[in-house]
Amino acid sequence: MQNFSESTPSLTTESGFRLRNWIIGGFAVPIVLSVASSVVIWGNIETVRSTEANVEQEAKVTDLMGDLGFDIQTISRATRGYLLKKSQISLNSYTDAVDGANVTLQELKDLLVDEQQKQTLAEIETTINKLKVTDQSLIDLVNQGKVEEAIAQWDVQDGRAQTEKFAELFKAFKEREKDLLKEDADKAKAATQQLVWLTLGSTVLTVLISGLIAIWIVQTTTRRLNSTASTLAASTSQIAATVEEQERTITQQAASVSETTTTMDELGASSRQSAQQAEAASDAAQQALNLADSGTQAVDQALDGMNMLKTKVGAIAAQILHLSEQTGQIGNISQLVSDLANQTNMLALNAAVEAVRAGEHGKGFSVVAAEIRKLADQSKQSAQKINDLVTDIQTAINSTVMVTDEGTKTVESSVVITQSTATTFNDMANTLNNVVLNNQQISLNIKQQATAIAQVVEAMNTINQGARETTNGIRQTKQGTQQLRDMAVFLKTIV
Repeated sequence: MQNFSESTPSLTTESGFRLRNWIIGGFAVPIVLSVASSVVIWGNIETVRSTEANVEQEAKVTDLMGDLGFDIQTISRATRGYLLKKSQISLNSYTDAVDGANVTLQELKDLLVDEQQKQTLAEIETTINKLKVTDQSLIDLVNQGKVEEAIAQWDVQDGRAQTEKFAELFKAFKEREKDLLKEDADKAKAATQQLVWLTLGSTVLTVLISGLIAIWIVQTTTRRLNSTASTLAASTSQIAATVEEQERTITQQAASVSETTTTMDELGASSRQSAQQAEAASDAAQQALNLADSGTQAVDQALDGMNMLKTKVGAIAAQILHLSEQTGQIGNISQLVSDLANQTNMLALNAAVEAVRAGEHGKGFSVVAAEIRKLADQSKQSAQKINDLVTDIQTAINSTVMVTDEGTKTVESSVVITQSTATTFNDMANTLNNVVLNNQQISLNIKQQATAIAQVVEAMNTINQGARETTNGIRQTKQGTQQLRDMAVFLKTIV
């Protein structure tokens, strides 16, 4: 495929900027100029506003100075009136004037900015404080009943000098206030004049620069459109050739996609069959696992039965040992009876001898002795039989003990074998469980593969459909390229 982008000129101007950037710049320049002039104008407006605020503040200062002068005059008049006639009205007027002067002084301190005015106000405050001290001393004398002494001190005081000093301080303060007002007025006038000239200048400059930029943009745009139209006409031929080549390539890709789709269908069928086989193997392994669990349960039950049998055999052995002990006791008792029969026989023999010696008087006793000997012989015979029976029982018990021991050993051996069998069943169950899990995982993996293959098949079908749509789009692109070529010719004509 031919690379026609190398022959296509850049859609930028000679300086490397896009046309839209130059257009944006053309509009941005007057906007920037307008913003800059607006900022400067805003600064001048703020200057005028600040000047107006200063004028208002200075007017307020002037009013406060008038109030302060009135309060000072009131203090002096109230003091003189109190000297002439002790009156509560004069005293109240004096007190109100003093409070008003203090409030006015504080407001002036808060408002004043000029250092010269602050210094003058400080001198005024000092003079007022001296006046208040003097007048308060006169009022105190009047309150003490020393009216003549108070009048004499008032006459001695130079009231005219104090009045002149107040007048000088107020005059200096007002002259400074006039100077400040004049400075603010000059600033406001200069800012207003500068605002007018700046507005006119910025307007003319903005119109002039905007016109020059507009002319330059029109010329540049016309030149670039001519160049672009020529380039567009040359590029459409290359695009048409490229589109034909892309059409052939897309057709080949569509055929390859169809073959791949068929192969993926076969692979999907194989995956589904493998999934079914894996599920069957998983079911068989699950059945084997269930049988192994049943065998384990049966072995556990047998093991429980053998443990119970072992317990019962142990109990039988204990009972046999107890029976053997009781049989031994019976043998001992039988031996005791045999010994007792022998002694009885000896006593009967001795009694018979004594009966013979006694003659006629011992005949009855001889008969009794004979009977006793018979009983003794019978007791001895019975004891012998009992001993024989005890011996037989002891022999049978010993045989039973031996058989019981063998049974116990056999049960213990069976328990060991059963435990080994249970362990084997558990191992088998674990192995079968792993087999079931592996088969389930394999089945899941195969299902996922089958799903993935189905998705791949669907994607291949989508690609195939896309290839057909791309082919149709390329045909439309060919038509659009022809229209683009015609448009380039038309653009070149109108430019």
